Amino acid sequence: MKPISTFFRILLGSLLSLSALAAAEAAPARKPNIIFILADDLGYGDIGAFGQKLIRTPNLDRMAAEGMRLTHHYSGNAVCAPSRCVLMTGKHPGHAYIRNNREMKPEGQFPIPADTMTLPKLLKAQGYVTGGFGKWGLGGPGTTGEPMRQGFDRWFGYNCQAVAHNFYPTHLWDNDQHVEIGNPPFSAHQKLLAGANLNLADTFAPYLGKEYSADLIAEQSRAFVRANKDRPFFCYIPTTVPHLALQVPADSLAEYRGKFGDTPYDGSRGYLPHQHPLAAYAAMVTRMDHEIGRLMGLVKELGIDDNTLFIFSSDNGPLNGTHQGLGGTDAAFFNSSGGLRDGKGSLWEGGFREPTLVRWVGKIKPGSTSERVSGFEDWIPTLLELAGAKAATPTDVDGISLLPTLLGQAQPPRPFLYREFPAYIGYQCLRIGDWKGVRQNLKSAPKGAPPNMRIELYNLRDDPAETTDVSAVHPDLIAKIAGIMSEQHQNSAEFPFPALDKH
Repeated sequence: MKPISTFFRILLGSLLSLSALAAAEAAPARKPNIIFILADDLGYGDIGAFGQKLIRTPNLDRMAAEGMRLTHHYSGNAVCAPSRCVLMTGKHPGHAYIRNNREMKPEGQFPIPADTMTLPKLLKAQGYVTGGFGKWGLGGPGTTGEPMRQGFDRWFGYNCQAVAHNFYPTHLWDNDQHVEIGNPPFSAHQKLLAGANLNLADTFAPYLGKEYSADLIAEQSRAFVRANKDRPFFCYIPTTVPHLALQVPADSLAEYRGKFGDTPYDGSRGYLPHQHPLAAYAAMVTRMDHEIGRLMGLVKELGIDDNTLFIFSSDNGPLNGTHQGLGGTDAAFFNSSGGLRDGKGSLWEGGFREPTLVRWVGKIKPGSTSERVSGFEDWIPTLLELAGAKAATPTDVDGISLLPTLLGQAQPPRPFLYREFPAYIGYQCLRIGDWKGVRQNLKSAPKGAPPNMRIELYNLRDDPAETTDVSAVHPDLIAKIAGIMSEQHQNSAEFPFPALDKH
Protein backbone atom coordinates (compact mmCIF):
# COMPACT_ATOMS: atom_id res chain seq x y z
CA MET A 1 0.00 0.00 0.00
CA LYS A 2 2.96 2.33 0.52
CA PRO A 3 3.41 3.15 -3.20
CA ILE A 4 -0.33 3.99 -3.46
CA SER A 5 -0.12 6.28 -0.43
CA THR A 6 2.89 8.03 -1.93
CA PHE A 7 1.05 8.38 -5.23
CA PHE A 8 -1.91 10.02 -3.57
CA ARG A 9 0.33 12.37 -1.62
CA ILE A 10 2.03 13.42 -4.85
CA LEU A 11 -1.33 13.75 -6.60
CA LEU A 12 -2.76 15.82 -3.74
CA GLY A 13 0.33 18.06 -3.72
CA SER A 14 0.07 18.56 -7.46
CA LEU A 15 -3.63 19.46 -7.21
CA LEU A 16 -2.94 21.92 -4.40
CA SER A 17 -0.13 23.51 -6.41
CA LEU A 18 -2.35 23.83 -9.47
CA SER A 19 -5.11 25.30 -7.33
CA ALA A 20 -2.74 27.87 -5.83
CA LEU A 21 -1.40 28.73 -9.28
CA ALA A 22 -4.93 29.18 -10.65
CA ALA A 23 -5.84 31.40 -7.70
CA ALA A 24 -2.71 33.50 -8.23
CA GLU A 25 -3.50 33.88 -11.92
CA ALA A 26 -7.11 34.81 -11.13
CA ALA A 27 -6.12 37.40 -8.51
CA PRO A 28 -5.57 40.88 -9.93
CA ALA A 29 -2.04 42.23 -9.78
CA ARG A 30 -1.47 44.67 -6.95
CA LYS A 31 -1.75 48.27 -8.06
CA PRO A 32 1.59 50.12 -8.12
CA ASN A 33 2.53 52.37 -5.22
CA ILE A 34 2.97 56.05 -6.10
CA ILE A 35 5.43 58.41 -4.43
CA PHE A 36 5.15 61.98 -5.72
CA ILE A 37 7.83 64.38 -4.41
CA LEU A 38 7.24 68.06 -5.12
CA ALA A 39 10.02 70.57 -4.40
CA ASP A 40 9.19 74.20 -3.65
CA ASP A 41 10.68 76.96 -5.86
CA LEU A 42 13.35 74.63 -7.28
CA GLY A 43 14.75 75.72 -10.63
CA TYR A 44 15.12 73.72 -13.84
CA GLY A 45 18.90 73.76 -13.41
CA ASP A 46 19.09 73.14 -9.65
CA ILE A 47 19.81 69.39 -9.73
CA GLY A 48 22.70 67.51 -11.26
CA ALA A 49 20.56 65.53 -13.70
CA PHE A 50 19.52 68.85 -15.28
CA GLY A 51 22.96 70.43 -15.38
CA GLN A 52 23.68 71.73 -11.88
CA LYS A 53 27.45 71.90 -11.22
CA LEU A 54 27.72 73.32 -7.69
CA ILE A 55 25.01 71.59 -5.65
CA ARG A 56 25.26 67.87 -4.93
CA THR A 57 22.11 65.82 -5.65
CA PRO A 58 23.39 62.23 -5.93
CA ASN A 59 20.08 60.53 -5.16
CA LEU A 60 18.06 62.54 -7.65
CA ASP A 61 20.81 61.94 -10.19
CA ARG A 62 20.46 58.21 -9.47
CA MET A 63 16.70 58.49 -9.92
CA ALA A 64 17.38 59.97 -13.36
CA ALA A 65 19.91 57.26 -14.21
CA GLU A 66 17.42 54.57 -13.22
CA GLY A 67 14.41 56.25 -14.81
CA MET A 68 13.33 58.98 -17.22
CA ARG A 69 13.94 62.73 -17.42
CA LEU A 70 10.99 64.76 -18.66
CA THR A 71 12.74 67.79 -20.15
CA HIS A 72 9.62 69.69 -21.27
CA HIS A 73 7.38 69.21 -18.25
CA TYR A 74 5.53 72.22 -16.85
CA SER A 75 4.20 72.97 -13.40
CA GLY A 76 0.64 74.14 -13.00
CA ASN A 77 1.42 77.83 -12.67
CA ALA A 78 3.99 80.45 -11.72
CA VAL A 79 3.45 80.39 -7.92
CA CYS A 80 2.55 77.87 -5.23
CA ALA A 81 -1.22 77.55 -4.66
CA PRO A 82 -2.48 77.78 -8.27
CA SER A 83 0.23 75.38 -9.40
CA ARG A 84 -0.78 72.82 -6.76
CA CYS A 85 -4.43 73.26 -7.69
CA VAL A 86 -3.64 72.16 -11.26
CA LEU A 87 -1.79 69.10 -9.93
CA MET A 88 -4.57 68.12 -7.53
CA THR A 89 -7.51 68.70 -9.93
CA GLY A 90 -6.14 68.07 -13.43
CA LYS A 91 -7.49 71.40 -14.69
CA HIS A 92 -5.23 73.97 -16.33
CA PRO A 93 -5.19 77.57 -15.01
CA GLY A 94 -7.92 78.75 -17.37
CA HIS A 95 -10.33 76.26 -15.78
CA ALA A 96 -8.87 75.69 -12.30
CA TYR A 97 -10.59 77.04 -9.18
CA ILE A 98 -7.47 78.53 -7.50
CA ARG A 99 -5.61 80.93 -9.81
CA ASN A 100 -3.39 82.90 -7.43
CA ASN A 101 -2.05 82.80 -3.89
CA ARG A 102 -4.55 84.25 -1.42
CA GLU A 103 -3.87 84.07 2.29
CA MET A 104 -6.75 83.62 4.74
CA LYS A 105 -6.79 84.46 8.43
CA PRO A 106 -5.92 83.14 10.91
CA GLU A 107 -4.06 80.49 8.88
CA GLY A 108 -4.18 78.97 5.42
CA GLN A 109 -5.03 79.86 1.85
CA PHE A 110 -8.28 80.30 -0.06
CA PRO A 111 -10.00 76.87 -0.03
CA ILE A 112 -11.04 74.63 -2.86
CA PRO A 113 -14.72 73.61 -2.59
CA ALA A 114 -15.84 70.49 -0.74
CA ASP A 115 -16.96 68.69 -3.91
CA THR A 116 -13.67 69.23 -5.77
CA MET A 117 -12.52 66.01 -7.45
CA THR A 118 -8.88 65.70 -6.37
CA LEU A 119 -6.07 63.26 -7.10
CA PRO A 120 -6.13 61.69 -3.60
CA LYS A 121 -9.93 61.28 -3.74
CA LEU A 122 -9.69 59.56 -7.12
CA LEU A 123 -6.90 57.21 -6.01
CA LYS A 124 -8.65 56.45 -2.73
CA ALA A 125 -11.68 55.30 -4.73
CA GLN A 126 -9.34 52.81 -6.46
CA GLY A 127 -8.25 51.24 -3.18
CA TYR A 128 -5.21 53.38 -2.41
CA VAL A 129 -4.36 54.56 1.08
CA THR A 130 -3.39 58.20 0.74
CA GLY A 131 -0.88 60.25 2.69
CA GLY A 132 0.42 63.79 2.33
CA PHE A 133 3.56 65.17 3.98
CA GLY A 134 4.72 68.74 3.57
CA LYS A 135 2.97 71.95 2.48
CA TRP A 136 -0.68 72.07 1.42
CA GLY A 137 -1.88 75.59 0.54
CA LEU A 138 -5.35 74.76 -0.83
CA GLY A 139 -7.52 75.46 2.20
CA GLY A 140 -6.97 76.41 5.83
CA PRO A 141 -7.81 74.36 8.93
CA GLY A 142 -11.52 73.76 9.31
CA THR A 143 -12.34 74.79 5.73
CA THR A 144 -13.63 72.74 2.82
CA GLY A 145 -10.12 72.65 1.37
CA GLU A 146 -8.11 71.15 4.22
CA PRO A 147 -6.23 67.94 3.30
CA MET A 148 -8.32 65.50 5.36
CA ARG A 149 -11.45 66.71 3.54
CA GLN A 150 -9.84 66.38 0.12
CA GLY A 151 -9.03 62.69 0.09
CA PHE A 152 -6.05 62.21 2.39
CA ASP A 153 -6.16 59.46 5.01
CA ARG A 154 -3.03 60.87 6.64
CA TRP A 155 -1.52 64.35 6.68
CA PHE A 156 1.54 65.75 8.43
CA GLY A 157 3.17 69.12 7.86
CA TYR A 158 2.12 72.67 7.12
CA ASN A 159 -1.35 73.70 6.13
CA CYS A 160 -0.42 77.32 5.39
CA GLN A 161 2.17 78.55 2.90
CA ALA A 162 2.98 81.61 5.02
CA VAL A 163 3.69 79.53 8.13
CA ALA A 164 5.89 77.34 5.91
CA HIS A 165 8.28 80.27 5.36
CA ASN A 166 9.87 79.23 8.67
CA PHE A 167 11.61 75.84 8.83
CA TYR A 168 11.51 76.05 12.63
CA PRO A 169 7.80 76.70 13.24
CA THR A 170 6.11 76.46 16.62
CA HIS A 171 3.53 74.01 15.27
CA LEU A 172 2.64 71.65 12.44
CA TRP A 173 -0.55 69.77 11.57
CA ASP A 174 -0.90 66.07 12.38
CA ASN A 175 -3.99 65.09 10.39
CA ASP A 176 -6.42 67.81 11.53
CA GLN A 177 -4.72 68.39 14.88
CA HIS A 178 -2.55 71.41 15.69
CA VAL A 179 0.61 70.05 17.38
CA GLU A 180 3.35 72.05 19.10
CA ILE A 181 6.84 70.90 18.12
CA GLY A 182 9.02 72.68 20.67
CA ASN A 183 10.55 75.52 18.66
CA PRO A 184 10.75 79.04 20.10
CA PRO A 185 8.48 81.56 18.35
CA PHE A 186 10.08 83.92 15.84
CA SER A 187 9.00 85.36 12.51
CA ALA A 188 10.37 84.19 9.17
CA HIS A 189 10.77 87.90 8.40
CA GLN A 190 12.48 88.93 11.63
CA LYS A 191 15.10 91.65 11.24
CA LEU A 192 18.62 91.89 12.63
CA LEU A 193 19.14 94.01 15.70
CA ALA A 194 20.69 97.40 15.00
CA GLY A 195 24.47 97.22 15.05
CA ALA A 196 24.58 93.42 14.81
CA ASN A 197 27.94 91.96 13.77
CA LEU A 198 27.41 89.97 10.57
CA ASN A 199 30.69 88.11 11.00
CA LEU A 200 29.65 86.42 14.25
CA ALA A 201 27.75 83.13 14.12
CA ASP A 202 25.96 84.05 17.35
CA THR A 203 24.26 86.93 15.52
CA PHE A 204 22.28 84.42 13.48
CA ALA A 205 21.59 81.89 16.26
CA PRO A 206 18.09 83.28 16.98
CA TYR A 207 16.94 82.11 13.54
CA LEU A 208 17.41 78.42 14.33
CA GLY A 209 15.26 76.16 16.47
CA LYS A 210 15.38 72.63 17.86
CA GLU A 211 13.23 70.75 15.35
CA TYR A 212 13.81 71.22 11.61
CA SER A 213 10.41 70.77 9.98
CA ALA A 214 11.71 69.15 6.78
CA ASP A 215 13.31 66.38 8.88
CA LEU A 216 10.10 65.74 10.84
CA ILE A 217 8.05 65.65 7.63
CA ALA A 218 10.47 63.25 5.92
CA GLU A 219 10.37 60.97 8.97
CA GLN A 220 6.57 60.83 8.88
CA SER A 221 6.55 60.04 5.16
CA ARG A 222 8.81 57.05 5.78
CA ALA A 223 6.58 55.88 8.62
CA PHE A 224 3.59 56.02 6.26
CA VAL A 225 5.39 53.93 3.62
CA ARG A 226 6.49 51.41 6.22
CA ALA A 227 2.99 51.09 7.68
CA ASN A 228 1.38 50.58 4.27
CA LYS A 229 3.92 48.39 2.53
CA ASP A 230 1.40 45.58 2.07
CA ARG A 231 -1.26 47.61 0.22
CA PRO A 232 -1.20 50.14 -2.59
CA PHE A 233 -0.41 53.66 -1.37
CA PHE A 234 -0.18 57.19 -2.71
CA CYS A 235 2.48 59.14 -0.83
CA TYR A 236 2.48 62.83 -1.74
CA ILE A 237 5.50 64.76 -0.42
CA PRO A 238 5.25 68.50 -1.19
CA THR A 239 8.44 69.46 0.64
CA THR A 240 9.09 73.10 1.55
CA VAL A 241 12.67 72.95 0.23
CA PRO A 242 14.26 75.19 -1.05
CA HIS A 243 11.65 77.93 -0.49
CA LEU A 244 12.75 80.82 1.70
CA ALA A 245 13.67 81.49 4.43
CA LEU A 246 17.27 80.24 4.17
CA GLN A 247 17.50 77.85 7.12
CA VAL A 248 19.33 74.55 7.43
CA PRO A 249 20.93 72.57 10.30
CA ALA A 250 24.64 73.07 10.93
CA ASP A 251 25.66 69.56 9.85
CA SER A 252 24.37 70.19 6.32
CA LEU A 253 25.66 73.76 6.15
CA ALA A 254 29.17 72.51 6.98
CA GLU A 255 29.41 70.73 3.60
CA TYR A 256 29.29 74.04 1.72
CA ARG A 257 30.38 76.70 4.20
CA GLY A 258 33.32 78.66 2.78
CA LYS A 259 33.15 77.04 -0.68
CA PHE A 260 31.44 79.86 -2.54
CA GLY A 261 33.05 82.92 -0.99
CA ASP A 262 29.61 84.27 -0.13
CA THR A 263 29.09 87.23 2.17
CA PRO A 264 26.48 87.52 4.95
CA TYR A 265 22.95 88.45 4.02
CA ASP A 266 21.49 91.13 6.29
CA GLY A 267 17.80 90.54 5.61
CA SER A 268 17.33 93.77 3.67
CA ARG A 269 15.59 91.97 0.77
CA GLY A 270 13.07 90.06 2.84
CA TYR A 271 13.04 86.91 4.95
CA LEU A 272 15.63 85.97 7.56
CA PRO A 273 19.28 87.02 7.44
CA HIS A 274 21.95 84.35 7.05
CA GLN A 275 25.72 84.38 7.52
CA HIS A 276 26.35 82.01 4.57
CA PRO A 277 23.40 82.41 2.16
CA LEU A 278 24.85 80.60 -0.87
CA ALA A 279 26.03 77.70 1.27
CA ALA A 280 22.62 77.56 2.98
CA TYR A 281 20.72 77.28 -0.31
CA ALA A 282 22.99 74.51 -1.58
CA ALA A 283 22.81 72.71 1.77
CA MET A 284 19.00 72.82 1.78
CA VAL A 285 18.84 71.17 -1.65
CA THR A 286 21.42 68.53 -0.74
CA ARG A 287 19.65 67.75 2.56
CA MET A 288 16.40 67.26 0.61
CA ASP A 289 18.25 64.95 -1.75
CA HIS A 290 19.58 62.98 1.22
CA GLU A 291 16.05 62.43 2.56
CA ILE A 292 14.91 61.29 -0.89
CA GLY A 293 17.75 58.78 -0.85
CA ARG A 294 16.62 57.48 2.55
CA LEU A 295 13.10 57.01 1.20
CA MET A 296 14.35 55.20 -1.90
CA GLY A 297 16.44 52.98 0.35
CA LEU A 298 13.45 52.16 2.55
CA VAL A 299 11.31 51.19 -0.43
CA LYS A 300 14.04 48.81 -1.57
CA GLU A 301 14.48 47.42 1.94
CA LEU A 302 10.75 46.68 2.16
CA GLY A 303 10.88 44.70 -1.09
CA ILE A 304 8.45 46.95 -2.98
CA ASP A 305 10.88 48.83 -5.22
CA ASP A 306 9.78 47.13 -8.43
CA ASN A 307 6.14 48.01 -7.71
CA THR A 308 6.68 51.67 -6.76
CA LEU A 309 6.56 54.64 -9.12
CA PHE A 310 8.66 57.64 -8.04
CA ILE A 311 7.90 61.09 -9.45
CA PHE A 312 9.92 64.21 -8.70
CA SER A 313 9.19 67.77 -9.82
CA SER A 314 8.82 71.35 -8.53
CA ASP A 315 5.82 73.66 -8.10
CA ASN A 316 7.35 76.63 -9.97
CA GLY A 317 10.68 78.14 -10.93
CA PRO A 318 13.43 79.70 -8.84
CA LEU A 319 13.91 83.24 -7.54
CA ASN A 320 15.39 84.58 -10.74
CA GLY A 321 14.68 87.64 -12.89
CA THR A 322 12.66 90.16 -10.87
CA HIS A 323 13.16 88.01 -7.76
CA GLN A 324 16.95 87.86 -8.10
CA GLY A 325 18.53 88.24 -4.66
CA LEU A 326 15.28 87.92 -2.71
CA GLY A 327 15.89 86.57 0.78
CA GLY A 328 19.63 86.25 0.18
CA THR A 329 19.34 83.82 -2.73
CA ASP A 330 21.41 84.05 -5.89
CA ALA A 331 19.77 82.09 -8.71
CA ALA A 332 22.20 83.53 -11.23
CA PHE A 333 25.20 82.19 -9.28
CA PHE A 334 23.81 78.65 -9.34
CA ASN A 335 22.28 78.98 -12.83
CA SER A 336 19.08 77.81 -11.16
CA SER A 337 16.94 78.45 -14.24
CA GLY A 338 19.26 76.31 -16.35
CA GLY A 339 19.58 78.98 -19.04
CA LEU A 340 15.82 79.51 -19.31
CA ARG A 341 14.30 82.98 -19.10
CA ASP A 342 13.22 84.51 -15.77
CA GLY A 343 11.80 82.50 -12.86
CA LYS A 344 9.03 82.33 -10.27
CA GLY A 345 6.04 84.57 -10.88
CA SER A 346 6.43 84.57 -14.66
CA LEU A 347 5.26 82.37 -17.51
CA TRP A 348 8.59 82.56 -19.27
CA GLU A 349 10.21 79.12 -19.40
CA GLY A 350 12.22 79.64 -16.22
CA GLY A 351 9.04 80.31 -14.29
CA PHE A 352 7.29 76.99 -14.81
CA ARG A 353 9.34 74.45 -16.80
CA GLU A 354 10.51 72.05 -14.10
CA PRO A 355 13.20 69.39 -13.60
CA THR A 356 11.00 66.28 -13.62
CA LEU A 357 12.04 62.67 -13.04
CA VAL A 358 10.04 59.43 -13.16
CA ARG A 359 11.41 56.08 -11.99
CA TRP A 360 9.74 52.67 -12.03
CA VAL A 361 12.14 49.74 -11.86
CA GLY A 362 11.59 47.23 -14.65
CA LYS A 363 8.98 49.38 -16.41
CA ILE A 364 10.65 52.68 -17.31
CA LYS A 365 13.84 52.47 -19.35
CA PRO A 366 16.86 53.52 -17.25
CA GLY A 367 18.62 56.68 -18.37
CA SER A 368 15.88 57.62 -20.82
CA THR A 369 14.69 61.12 -21.74
CA SER A 370 11.40 62.41 -23.11
CA GLU A 371 10.96 65.79 -24.80
CA ARG A 372 7.19 65.37 -25.01
CA VAL A 373 5.40 68.50 -23.76
CA SER A 374 3.47 67.70 -20.60
CA GLY A 375 2.15 69.41 -17.48
CA PHE A 376 0.77 68.95 -13.99
CA GLU A 377 -2.75 68.42 -15.34
CA ASP A 378 -1.52 65.19 -16.94
CA TRP A 379 -0.85 63.36 -13.67
CA ILE A 380 -4.48 62.53 -12.82
CA PRO A 381 -5.11 60.62 -16.08
CA THR A 382 -1.60 59.13 -15.98
CA LEU A 383 -1.89 57.76 -12.45
CA LEU A 384 -5.45 56.50 -12.90
CA GLU A 385 -4.37 54.60 -16.02
CA LEU A 386 -1.39 53.28 -14.06
CA ALA A 387 -3.85 52.02 -11.43
CA GLY A 388 -5.89 50.22 -14.08
CA ALA A 389 -8.72 52.73 -13.78
CA LYS A 390 -8.46 54.77 -16.97
CA ALA A 391 -12.27 54.94 -17.21
CA ALA A 392 -12.40 56.66 -13.81
CA THR A 393 -10.66 59.77 -15.18
CA PRO A 394 -13.08 62.71 -14.85
CA THR A 395 -14.27 63.91 -18.23
CA ASP A 396 -13.64 67.58 -17.40
CA VAL A 397 -9.89 67.35 -16.74
CA ASP A 398 -7.46 68.97 -19.17
CA GLY A 399 -4.77 66.36 -18.77
CA ILE A 400 -3.61 63.60 -21.12
CA SER A 401 -2.15 60.36 -19.78
CA LEU A 402 1.63 60.17 -20.04
CA LEU A 403 1.77 56.46 -19.31
CA PRO A 404 2.55 55.36 -22.89
CA THR A 405 5.50 57.79 -22.99
CA LEU A 406 6.77 56.60 -19.61
CA LEU A 407 6.64 52.99 -20.81
CA GLY A 408 8.57 53.82 -23.97
CA GLN A 409 5.61 53.62 -26.36
CA ALA A 410 4.87 56.02 -29.19
CA GLN A 411 2.39 58.74 -28.28
CA PRO A 412 1.00 61.65 -30.31
CA PRO A 413 2.30 65.07 -29.27
CA ARG A 414 0.17 67.18 -26.98
CA PRO A 415 -2.12 69.43 -29.08
CA PHE A 416 -1.26 72.41 -26.86
CA LEU A 417 -0.41 73.41 -23.31
CA TYR A 418 -2.16 76.47 -21.86
CA ARG A 419 -1.27 78.70 -18.92
CA GLU A 420 -2.45 82.02 -17.52
CA PHE A 421 -1.53 83.96 -14.38
CA PRO A 422 -3.55 86.98 -13.25
CA ALA A 423 -1.02 88.24 -10.68
CA TYR A 424 2.30 90.09 -10.85
CA ILE A 425 2.29 91.78 -14.29
CA GLY A 426 -0.27 89.34 -15.75
CA TYR A 427 0.58 86.60 -18.26
CA GLN A 428 -1.05 84.25 -20.73
CA CYS A 429 0.81 81.67 -22.81
CA LEU A 430 0.21 78.75 -25.12
CA ARG A 431 2.67 76.15 -26.37
CA ILE A 432 2.06 74.23 -29.61
CA GLY A 433 4.94 71.93 -30.50
CA ASP A 434 8.11 74.02 -30.52
CA TRP A 435 6.14 77.28 -30.69
CA LYS A 436 5.18 79.37 -27.69
CA GLY A 437 2.94 82.41 -27.76
CA VAL A 438 3.15 84.80 -24.80
CA ARG A 439 1.13 87.77 -23.66
CA GLN A 440 2.67 89.78 -20.86
CA ASN A 441 1.93 93.01 -18.98
CA LEU A 442 -1.77 92.21 -18.99
CA LYS A 443 -2.18 94.10 -15.70
CA SER A 444 0.01 97.10 -16.39
CA ALA A 445 -2.16 99.22 -18.73
CA PRO A 446 -2.78 102.79 -17.55
CA LYS A 447 -6.10 103.29 -15.79
CA GLY A 448 -8.91 103.34 -18.33
CA ALA A 449 -6.69 102.13 -21.18
CA PRO A 450 -7.16 98.69 -22.77
CA PRO A 451 -4.49 96.07 -21.97
CA ASN A 452 -1.83 95.25 -24.52
CA MET A 453 -3.06 91.97 -26.04
CA ARG A 454 -0.15 91.57 -28.47
CA ILE A 455 1.17 88.01 -28.66
CA GLU A 456 4.92 87.46 -28.79
CA LEU A 457 6.12 84.27 -30.47
CA TYR A 458 9.19 82.14 -29.75
CA ASN A 459 10.55 78.95 -31.26
CA LEU A 460 11.74 77.00 -28.23
CA ARG A 461 13.70 74.51 -30.32
CA ASP A 462 15.89 77.23 -31.79
CA ASP A 463 15.56 79.75 -28.98
CA PRO A 464 14.98 78.05 -25.59
CA ALA A 465 15.91 81.25 -23.73
CA GLU A 466 13.10 83.17 -25.50
CA THR A 467 15.31 85.98 -26.76
CA THR A 468 13.86 86.59 -30.25
CA ASP A 469 10.21 87.41 -30.89
CA VAL A 470 9.29 86.14 -34.38
CA SER A 471 5.58 86.99 -34.30
CA ALA A 472 5.84 89.42 -37.21
CA VAL A 473 6.68 86.67 -39.68
CA HIS A 474 4.05 84.12 -38.55
CA PRO A 475 0.67 85.91 -38.63
CA ASP A 476 -1.32 82.72 -39.29
CA LEU A 477 0.20 80.99 -36.26
CA ILE A 478 -0.47 84.05 -34.10
CA ALA A 479 -4.13 83.99 -35.15
CA LYS A 480 -4.38 80.28 -34.26
CA ILE A 481 -2.79 80.85 -30.87
CA ALA A 482 -5.08 83.80 -30.14
CA GLY A 483 -8.13 81.67 -30.91
CA ILE A 484 -7.09 78.85 -28.60
CA MET A 485 -6.17 81.28 -25.83
CA SER A 486 -9.65 82.79 -26.01
CA GLU A 487 -11.31 79.36 -25.93
CA GLN A 488 -9.30 78.11 -22.95
CA HIS A 489 -9.96 80.99 -20.58
CA GLN A 490 -13.09 80.75 -18.44
CA ASN A 491 -14.09 83.62 -16.19
CA SER A 492 -13.58 83.15 -12.46
CA ALA A 493 -15.66 85.05 -9.93
CA GLU A 494 -13.06 84.47 -7.24
CA PHE A 495 -9.99 85.30 -9.36
CA PRO A 496 -11.03 87.80 -12.05
CA PHE A 497 -8.64 88.58 -14.88
CA PRO A 498 -10.10 91.71 -16.50
CA ALA A 499 -7.84 91.60 -19.57
CA LEU A 500 -9.10 88.12 -20.47
CA ASP A 501 -12.59 87.90 -18.96
CA LYS A 502 -15.50 87.66 -21.36
CA HIS A 503 -18.31 90.14 -20.71
